[in-house]
Amino acid sequence: MSVLDLPELVLECILEKLPPSGLCNMAAVCSSLRDRCMSDHLWEKHMKQKWGRIVGPAAYREWQWHLASGKDSTHLKQGKQRLWMKLFSFVRSFSWVRSKVHDTSKQTTTTRLPVDSNSIMSWYLALETGRFWFPAQVYNRENGHVGFILSCYDAELSYDQSTDTFQARYPPHGRRPIAIECGVPRERLRAAAVDTSPHDLHISDCLNDLHPGWWYGVVGHLESCDGNENFCHCHNSETLILEFNQYTPGSRWRKTTINRKDHREEGNEADGFYGGIRKVNNEEEIKMWKRLWPVEVLE
Repeated sequence: MSVLDLPELVLECILEKLPPSGLCNMAAVCSSLRDRCMSDHLWEKHMKQKWGRIVGPAAYREWQWHLASGKDSTHLKQGKQRLWMKLFSFVRSFSWVRSKVHDTSKQTTTTRLPVDSNSIMSWYLALETGRFWFPAQVYNRENGHVGFILSCYDAELSYDQSTDTFQARYPPHGRRPIAIECGVPRERLRAAAVDTSPHDLHISDCLNDLHPGWWYGVVGHLESCDGNENFCHCHNSETLILEFNQYTPGSRWRKTTINRKDHREEGNEADGFYGGIRKVNNEEEIKMWKRLWPVEVLE
């Protein structure tokens, strides 16, 4: 009895329980199983579980542009919307996709799997191989460099499966050239919180809702306010005080003032620019910032 002789629902249930490695192995058995194992609905779960937190709309757009540009493609056959990509035309040298190693002969064999480039499976493999660089954000860039404590910077990322970490490529910042950081753990990554290019000012829609309170950037009290919550009217002022309490009092990075109604991008080439402000309501994100809070106050 062949596995293909199983009832449809039974076979589908088996495939749904397989990890990515199992689906890739099953896809190499025959054309019928290949088509089943490459189905998008089987890969959606794996995509969400492993990549959902760090891959956002910007990464998906980059992937679509990658496909449309024909990068890594070998040919387009008979008008079908399928790019046979070198990266995905065979699956090898991955711990979850690698060929079986025979204990007796210690020899390996390579299985070739033509993959529809528009499928979720192809995107999963592109991320897993590390050959596709995708945009995301990194907490405390450059391994917690003092100038970037409690920050979350845009970067291009590439996955290193051998270490289960990422390589981050940061764009120039002020006078700083392009920087590369290796060994970035998954815990320090996230998809961009807003769908705005890092080169464009994020139009803040929350300035009128901000009140004195805690976050990475604290909304502070005006100098004319004594901080008494019962008599505080700071939220009625057009002026907004932003405090960054990870820096010592008197530091030029400690405090800045913005106008709620006429807020624009500020900064310079030497120190970089800042502009968009986002109110954080997600408890998990707030906990993440608290975990990153430095042990010592910064100069």
